[in-house]
Amino acid sequence: MSGISDTTTHYSPFTPHHSLPKYAIIVAGGSGTRMGSAVPKQFLLLNGLPVLMHTLQAFHDSSGHPELIVVLPDTHHEYWQQLCVQHNFELPHQLVSGGPTRFHSVKNGLKLVPADALVAVHDAVRPLVSTAIIDEAYLHASRQGAVVVAVKSRDSIRQVQGVHTKALLRDEIYLVQTPQTFRSSLLKQAYESAYHESFTDDASVVEHAGQSVHVVDGSYQNFKITFPEDIAIAELLLKQKAAC
Repeated sequence: MSGISDTTTHYSPFTPHHSLPKYAIIVAGGSGTRMGSAVPKQFLLLNGLPVLMHTLQAFHDSSGHPELIVVLPDTHHEYWQQLCVQHNFELPHQLVSGGPTRFHSVKNGLKLVPADALVAVHDAVRPLVSTAIIDEAYLHASRQGAVVVAVKSRDSIRQVQGVHTKALLRDEIYLVQTPQTFRSSLLKQAYESAYHESFTDDASVVEHAGQSVHVVDGSYQNFKITFPEDIAIAELLLKQKAAC
């Protein structure tokens, strides 16, 4: 899939500026709980390298070559630096301390982003994101201000309301992924809001601030590493990609 779908009937009043500097905030605050691992999932080995390194490489290889910002809990900084030495990982990036929630972690990363730029926020544990999707997200963010990468649901959807349920139109349901990409001025302003538990991602913060969010087609391969079997699937997909 490629292209863009609009979730509103009007467009944000932005003129595209392809020369804007690009930044990527890679949020890596996960634990290994659901993986059944003592090692946080962003550090698990995927084809011989920690998951986070694959994610950073994907953004580095995109055509915009964004400045990379990694948000990690303080307790993980030294371990990450040791991994970089161990694997001779020398991609330039800035390390930022995470906060108590994803909202606070992104807000910390935004402190390193200028007001006139494009910024993508991406889950560290989505290492299979393609450079094409990254480039597409930056392009549409320059035009429309706020975009999320998403895919249509493959399954039927049913909403539960108390003891009642109702079917939803599958063609109208998108499963949101990352990167979520924005004009930095817009995102920084949205993050001035006080934290609320309804903020499940960056798009929800932006919507709360009254901005429209648009959808860029993603990929079903751009999944989040969550369970042990996800590592095996990701390794297979990476090997297939390398063989092409």
